[in-house]
Amino acid sequence: MLDTGKRSYQLAGFIFALAGAILFSTKAILVKLAFMHTGIDAVSLLALRMAFSLPFYLAAAWLGNKQENKTHLSYQQIGWIIALGIFGYYLSSLFDFIGLQYVSAGLERLILFLYPTFAVLLNTFLFKVALKRIQLIALALSYAGIGIAYFAEIQTDFAIPGFYYGSFMIFLCAITYSFYLVGTGKLVQAAGATRYTAYAMLAASAGVFIHFLFTRSISNIHFSPTLLYYAIALALIATVIPSFLMSVGMKRIGSNNVSIITSIGPVSTIIQAYFLLGEKILFLQIAGTTLVIAGVVLIGWQTQNNQKDTGI
Repeated sequence: MLDTGKRSYQLAGFIFALAGAILFSTKAILVKLAFMHTGIDAVSLLALRMAFSLPFYLAAAWLGNKQENKTHLSYQQIGWIIALGIFGYYLSSLFDFIGLQYVSAGLERLILFLYPTFAVLLNTFLFKVALKRIQLIALALSYAGIGIAYFAEIQTDFAIPGFYYGSFMIFLCAITYSFYLVGTGKLVQAAGATRYTAYAMLAASAGVFIHFLFTRSISNIHFSPTLLYYAIALALIATVIPSFLMSVGMKRIGSNNVSIITSIGPVSTIIQAYFLLGEKILFLQIAGTTLVIAGVVLIGWQTQNNQKDTGI
C-alpha cells in the first residue's frame, strides 16, 4: 500500500493531466473564433501562436538547464526530443489548424481523440507495455462515449465543403500527436518535465517559423487587437500552460494513464462550442459525455489506489 506522500504525488499528477487536457480543449474554440472574426489563415495563426509562446519556452529551457542539469542528456536523447518536437508537435498542430478550417470543433475532437488509442497501442506493441484491465475498461468507456456523442454530428456535417479533407487532416494530427505523446512518456523522466517540454516546443516552434517563412509573408497579416487577443490566448491558455501541466502529469503517472485522462477534452469542447460557437448539444452527446466522465473517474481512482505506472 502506498504511503501518503506517494499517493499525493500520483494524485497531483492526475490533477495536472486533467487540467492540462481541459486547457488544451480550448484550442479548437479559440482557433475557430479567430478564423471567424479575423479571416487569418491556418499557417499564419499557428506562427503567431508559437511566436507568443516562444519567450516562455526560452525561459523554461534556461531554468530547466539550471534545475535539471544533474541528469546529462546524450546527443541521441536531445536528437529524439528535437525530432518529437518537429515531427510530433509541429506537424500535429499544422494538420489540426488546417482541419479546423473545414470541420466543427466537436468533430475535430472526435477524430483527434483517436490519439490515446494510437498511443496505447504504440506502447503495447512497440515497447511491450502490458495494459491493465482497468485501463482497458476506462479506454472502452471513454471511446464509446465519444462515438455516441458525435454520431449525430457526423451524420449532418458531411455536406460541408472540404469536410473530407479537413477530417483527413485531423486524422493525421491524431497519428502524429500519438507519437509525440509516447515519446514524451519515454524521455520526460530522463530530461525532466521543464527541460523536455521547453526543448520539444522550441523545436516545434522552429518548424512552424520555417514553414511560415517559406510559404507566407508577415506583411500579409492584418494585425488587429482582436487577432492579437486570440493569438495570445492560444499561446498562454491553450499552449504554454497545458504543455507543462501535461509533461508533469506524464512524469508522475505515465503516458498511458494521461492518454486516457485526456478523453475529458471532448466533454470540455462540447460545452465551450455550445456557448461560444453555437454548436448544438444533443441527447446522444449528453449520454456520451457521461461515459467519458466515467472513464476519467476510473483512472483517477486507479491513481489514488497505487496502480503501478504502465506508461514508462
